[in-house]
Formats: sequence, structure tokens, C-alpha cells
Amino acid sequence: MKIILGSSSPRRKELLGQLDLSFEIRTKDTDESFSTEMYVGDVPEHLAKRKAAALFSTLTEDELVICADTVVIVDDVILNKPKDKEDAVEMLMLLSGKVHQVITGVALYSLNKQHSFSVVTKVEFAMMTQEEIRSYVEKYLPLDKAGSYGIQEWIGAAFIKAINGSYNNVVGLPTHEVFQALKLFV
Repeated sequence: MKIILGSSSPRRKELLGQLDLSFEIRTKDTDESFSTEMYVGDVPEHLAKRKAAALFSTLTEDELVICADTVVIVDDVILNKPKDKEDAVEMLMLLSGKVHQVITGVALYSLNKQHSFSVVTKVEFAMMTQEEIRSYVEKYLPLDKAGSYGIQEWIGAAFIKAINGSYNNVVGLPTHEVFQALKLFV
């Protein structure tokens, strides 16, 4: 099947490319709202399915779309992409010295089959000073990242004490699980 990545994320593009698969990118603006009564752990899969459903009508018989959504959760609160630099600093202060969850929901849709799942990774940050956080935000501008950080950047190398689960999930796409799920479509 022809694979479509339903994301404009450069990190997801790079990660899917590491699986040595040919694919094209196709996106569509999608409403990413969700009920505040929804369990926070269910939100990423819900949003991934919504993104895949938005692209469903564009698929042909031989195409499969992969969509994903990643959220950072600390103290049962979802940290999405920050609105601005101050919001990024506030988010990172919340994560400093704590364990949080990174959950990526993934949806794979073809015209004949739909499959979705979530992958959870626990990440532990060391304590960070406000100066260290501000320096990171100024230099790396993590405004396009859930939770305001990229594990593959300086902050990950300097302050992540431990991860329990998929590293690639924290970057934005749980490649092992995606590769296994693709086998359901062949």
C-alpha cells in the first residue's frame, strides 16, 4: 500500500523515514478540540483518529494514512504546544524535577481498515533553574513542541534523568509500534 503521513511535523517525517518506507505527506486542517470531561490519557488517540478521519475521503483503494498526536501530561494536566515563550518557560518549570508522561496516539486508516493505539513513555526531569529554562527557550524556541521541549535537544541531554518507554515516542512517533501496526494492512 502507498503510505501517507498525515502530518507536517519534521520530526514525524524524519522518524517515519527511519523505517525505510516510501511515503508522501498529506495534511488537512482539523479541529483539535476535545471534551474537558475526557480522560487526559485518551486525548492523543482521539485527536489522531480525528486527523485520520479528516483525510479519509482523500484516500484511494491502495492508500493508508498514518496520523499522530502527542501530548505531555503532568499532574493530570495536558501541556500542549506553548502559546509563547513565557508559556514555554511556565511549562518547563512545571516539569522541572518531576516525572511526566508523554502519550502519542496513532491512527492508521485505509478505506477497508482502521486501527488506532496509544503509547505511553514516562520521562523524569532533573531540577532546572529558571535561568537554564529561559536560556533553552531563547536558543531552541520550542514553541512547536508539546510540553515545550524536544528530548533530542540540549535540554534532553542535560536534564532528562530517565525515560521508561519509547524514546521515539517522546520525539513524536513510536516507530516500533507503527511498524508493527503497518503489518496489519498488508
